[in-house]
Amino acid sequence: MTEWDVVVVGGGPAGLSAALNLVRARLRVLVLDSNRPRHSATLVSHGFLTRDGVSPLDLRALGREEVDGYEGAEVAFALVTSVERTDDGFRVRATGVRGAPDRDVTTERILVTSGLTETLPGVPALRAYYGTSLHSCLTCDGYDKSGQPLAVIGETDDVADIAWRTLQWSDDVVVFTNGISAVSGADRAELEGAGVRVVEERITALEGDRSGLTGVTLESGETIQRSGGFVRPVWAAALGYLAGVDDALDRDELGLIRTDELGRSSVAGLYAAGDVTPPGPQQLVVAAGHAAVVVGGILADITDERRRSASAATRPSESEIV
Repeated sequence: MTEWDVVVVGGGPAGLSAALNLVRARLRVLVLDSNRPRHSATLVSHGFLTRDGVSPLDLRALGREEVDGYEGAEVAFALVTSVERTDDGFRVRATGVRGAPDRDVTTERILVTSGLTETLPGVPALRAYYGTSLHSCLTCDGYDKSGQPLAVIGETDDVADIAWRTLQWSDDVVVFTNGISAVSGADRAELEGAGVRVVEERITALEGDRSGLTGVTLESGETIQRSGGFVRPVWAAALGYLAGVDDALDRDELGLIRTDELGRSSVAGLYAAGDVTPPGPQQLVVAAGHAAVVVGGILADITDERRRSASAATRPSESEIV
């Protein structure tokens, strides 16, 4: 017997949504949460029905309280350090955080919802405005920037696409690539035709006051007035703890875990949901919904195993046939 039916790695919207549905299916569920959310700088979240405008930290706290309220479920603050296969499932080790104890547990199944880490463009003082004036999710925060003079800051080759999307909320958009030639000639011509300036000079400073961002200063000394905008981070899946099973784990070119439509990975018994699966970062509500779908896959597999076990138990032996 393993200690847990499912261990969920990650206590964000995806992990807590999955845990809630799993424990309500009468499964023993342990959530291991490192308490290092990617959106820790975000003051409010949007687009989550009945929770529009709530702090992401409050949303997680409410979710932990709901899951912990069920017998058979536990949410623990611990950073998972290793996952290994065993004869009947997995062994999971984790280091306690915030004074919580270390954990060393066994489980029949593991659900990875540990999300992503992000690296912001190398712009001075960017983090001082990140989560207030500057954001990374257009769908989440575009409405609150409607009609403002906006910046799109990014060093990746999809920054032109982000600029086009930003035009949904404002007609005054300037793209800053921070000294990187991230916009092709054709994309530049199209953007400028739509009234979007593309600036490839290096950013030397972000200007601001108590109201927030006021401008972007370039290496040439020019300051372009901006009151907010969107940043394109580089995301990565921090999955070093899966080294013990990684040789059998199918991942895409970005390191995200490939799964089928019900969250099954290439490793039997290991599932994944949320940002750690393609296409990557999603709204909180999308991650939570995706995890609920994956729970359906886990329950379907449990049912199939139960039926196969019952069939094997009732199948006559060779001696009985003779």
